[in-house]
Amino acid sequence: MYITPLSSDLLFEEAQKESLYLKLIQQINKDFNLANEAVDFPLSISPDELKIQLHEKIYRMIQYKFAEYLNLLYIIDVPEDQIKKLDGTDLVILAEQVSFLILKREWQKVWFRNKYK
Repeated sequence: MYITPLSSDLLFEEAQKESLYLKLIQQINKDFNLANEAVDFPLSISPDELKIQLHEKIYRMIQYKFAEYLNLLYIIDVPEDQIKKLDGTDLVILAEQVSFLILKREWQKVWFRNKYK
């Protein structure tokens, strides 16, 4: 049964436990590229480094490429109601929260694809 992770650390732990961490990275790369926001996270990237780099990418997009950022959220299919609940007064915190929402949605895709293939 799919259980929504409560933190990115728990998400990464679950992904590694189920041997789906590499598929998670591939899914993130795929969806970012679909949104024309090329990222190429290497499959050897550590969970901590992935979290940092994803956070930085989202932070830069919110600041400098807002339309592309919205398009990315649409392509990844991050629930709009969850985005609207976030407090946007501090961009660093907002980018961190959005990064986690992206990770959760990407993990959900990978988990379901693996479970029901």
